[in-house]
Parts: sequence; structure tokens; C-alpha cells
Amino acid sequence: MKVRVLIISLFVIVLYAGLSAQDKNNEKQKFIFVTKFDTTRDAQKDLQDAIAEAKWINKKIYVDVGGEWCIWCRRLDNFYKSNKDLQEYLDKHYVFVKINYSKENKNETVLSKFPKIEGYPHIFILDKRGNLIKSKNAGELEEGKGYNHDKIMSFLKEFAVKK
Repeated sequence: MKVRVLIISLFVIVLYAGLSAQDKNNEKQKFIFVTKFDTTRDAQKDLQDAIAEAKWINKKIYVDVGGEWCIWCRRLDNFYKSNKDLQEYLDKHYVFVKINYSKENKNETVLSKFPKIEGYPHIFILDKRGNLIKSKNAGELEEGKGYNHDKIMSFLKEFAVKK
């Protein structure tokens, strides 16, 4: 009788341990937005991770293409940071990912899947499956030596998933 109880106990422990490992594998890892143009990042993996996250949480994907060398890219970053309502809207409605384009890393393989970029920064809006919805030259959102708040908010609202 004791042997039978021991065998059943071991079976239950092994079964529980297997379920725990499976549950851990099924847990969704938190996607970390790519917020800097980084020449060393794997842009293909970043984009794949953004697509997986967008599917998981039902959001569109905002792809910002540019580089640290680009003054207008830095101005756009600073514009979002200084306009909290824009940053909050972007965070709430989009999965955000930056793709570096520079002499050091042009990310040609990834960017060849998109329409030709005429200037930087450039914005691509993708659906949750990674299909292109909009290609936008960010120059159209400029005003003076910065960006136009209303144009950016209108652009973000145009493509956001309605909740």
C-alpha cells in the first residue's frame, strides 16, 4: 500500500512539474518598445517582436525609421517627450519600434520590404500582422524648426485601433 501511495505521489509531482514548465512557456513576455536608433539591434527581430505584441494586445504598429545622426529624428523624439498627450496616445494605441538607418547599419533587408524612403525620419504604420497601412514622410508633420501638434495627433488618430 505504501509503495502504491509513493508511486501515485511521484506521478502527481512529475505531472505538476510538467504543467508548471508548460505554463511558464506559455506566458507572454512583455514587449519592450525600441526607443533608440541603435546600429547594433536586429531590426528584423524587433519588427517580429512588435508584430507579436500587436497581435497579442490588438494594436497597430508605429515604425520610426531614422538615426541618431538625423536632427529631425531627434526633434521628433523631443517633440513627443515634450507633448505628453501625444506620447500617451502613441503608447496607448500603438506598438512603437525604431529601425536604425545609418552608414553603420542601413537595415536594407528589413527596409526593402517597405516603400522607398525619401527622407528621415520616416514613419510606417502597420496593422497587427505587419502589413503596411501607411507610409509617411515625417516632413509633412513639420512646422518651422519643429513639428505641428495637431497634425501629429490627427495622424495618430487616423490609424489607431478604436477602443
